[in-house]
Amino acid sequence: MNSKLTHVDKKGRPRMVGIGKKTSTSRSALAEARIFFPEAVAVALRAEGMHSAKGPVIDTAIIAGTMAVKRTHELIPFCHPMAIDGCRFDVEFVSGAELVIRCEVAITHKTGVEMEALTGASIAALTVYDMCKALSHEIVIGEIRLLDKRGGKRTVKAGRVRK
Repeated sequence: MNSKLTHVDKKGRPRMVGIGKKTSTSRSALAEARIFFPEAVAVALRAEGMHSAKGPVIDTAIIAGTMAVKRTHELIPFCHPMAIDGCRFDVEFVSGAELVIRCEVAITHKTGVEMEALTGASIAALTVYDMCKALSHEIVIGEIRLLDKRGGKRTVKAGRVRK
């Protein structure tokens, strides 16, 4: 585990990490968010082809997640603005009532895109909730986590860091 916080200076003040001297490399990150529906809501959504009164749930979530990936730097203070090379979402029911949203982001840059992938998965999950809340307020957004990070100093696979 890295024992030094990179967004804090020697005096304990917040700061943005300088990346000017770093080398641009190919980097990617994969994050996921899990959504748990009451069984009756999951059945109703599947019967309606994942459409709610507000429209196509999954398509809207993917669009919102993609917009969030591109605007992460506007939401999280010390994230750098970046031109994203690629962004992909996979959305699937992994059980009768559990939906998993995975967001994969790729870039060639001096810093990683794990925050972008986590933001994309999070906002897509929040959009699913918004699209479906008329059916139930018992929908739960569960674990949001980084699954994979490649490029840069460290590689992460399913929550485990390797140098």
